[in-house]
Amino acid sequence: MDVAANLDKIRSNIGQACQKSGRNPDEITIIGVTKYVTIERTIETINAGIKNLGENRLEGFLEKYNAISDKASWHFIGTLQSRKVKEIINKVEAVHSLDRLSLAKEMNKRAEHPVDCFVQVNVSGEETKHGLNSDKVLPFIKEVGRFEKVRITGLMTMAPHVDDEDQLRSIFRELASLRTTIRDENLSHAPCEHLSMGMSNDYQIAVEEGATHIRLGSKLVGS
Repeated sequence: MDVAANLDKIRSNIGQACQKSGRNPDEITIIGVTKYVTIERTIETINAGIKNLGENRLEGFLEKYNAISDKASWHFIGTLQSRKVKEIINKVEAVHSLDRLSLAKEMNKRAEHPVDCFVQVNVSGEETKHGLNSDKVLPFIKEVGRFEKVRITGLMTMAPHVDDEDQLRSIFRELASLRTTIRDENLSHAPCEHLSMGMSNDYQIAVEEGATHIRLGSKLVGS
């Protein structure tokens, strides 16, 4: 597997998606999800031009961070237990899985500087997925305002792994609409400009529907 060749194809696909939706490809941040690959493959990914890396398990994150650290900007994209916040919070660019006040409180306590967070939203309503129901998101974000080191930079969702394009578009559009609602509140701690949505199987649809951050594992780095 050649990461650079994969990236060329992905960028071409993003370009086409942006052309269809009247967007600028420069608006899209590709996060290379390296949870299933070695440190060597991760370094290959950085050398191919990916500077944002995503991990969803603490152990995998720390292993790669300790080996590579400042060669990349790190995004924590998995469920984060409050007791493990102290081990990652000052090492990451952003946390994509904020979904409860106890976690925001612990982040605020442990962070040395304001931390960008995406609120995880369970748009699809799947019981196996983490995240807040859509109607709970704005009240939650308002409550987070009391934690001065937690900055809500956007929203994140995981769509179901299905081939139904209409279903995927509906989920991505709902997240985009919710983002607009929150952004229009003009909350100082929650600019909420970004949408972290779209993975290897659906990233082109996500880009067409407004994604700013796409999380790519198998299509980019392999498995």
